[in-house]
Amino acid sequence: MASTIPSVQIPQDILDTIFSGAKQLYPRESFLLLRGKKNKGIIKITDLVLAPFAVHGEGNVHFNPYMFSGDYSLVGTVHSHPSGNISPSHVDMNYFFGRILMIVGPPFEGKNCIAAYDSNAERLPVEITAAIGFDSEE
Repeated sequence: MASTIPSVQIPQDILDTIFSGAKQLYPRESFLLLRGKKNKGIIKITDLVLAPFAVHGEGNVHFNPYMFSGDYSLVGTVHSHPSGNISPSHVDMNYFFGRILMIVGPPFEGKNCIAAYDSNAERLPVEITAAIGFDSEE
């Protein structure tokens, strides 16, 4: 029987942007919304969305999820844990938004610094794909 656990694909350039923002806000937590699509058990991240009026503190982040109540392209959130522990806390799970929760930690470089979870706090496989890039002729 095929596994029902989804996997997450994230382009390298989007991951680099997440890491860069987390480094800039360190030691405060960073926070972004993930835009993407789910198809055949794969959640593909396609874009990042800044949460307006988000408050980035040391050990917490606050945002208003009701500002995004009609946007079905949002598949989850990503935030940093400056401590380096990329496991979700009970607070993370209580405020779960979307299909996935991604957490990044220092040194904010490479696959070992990122983890994705479903709403049951089960770790999901993450695949870093080629950068999306832009066609210079457009």
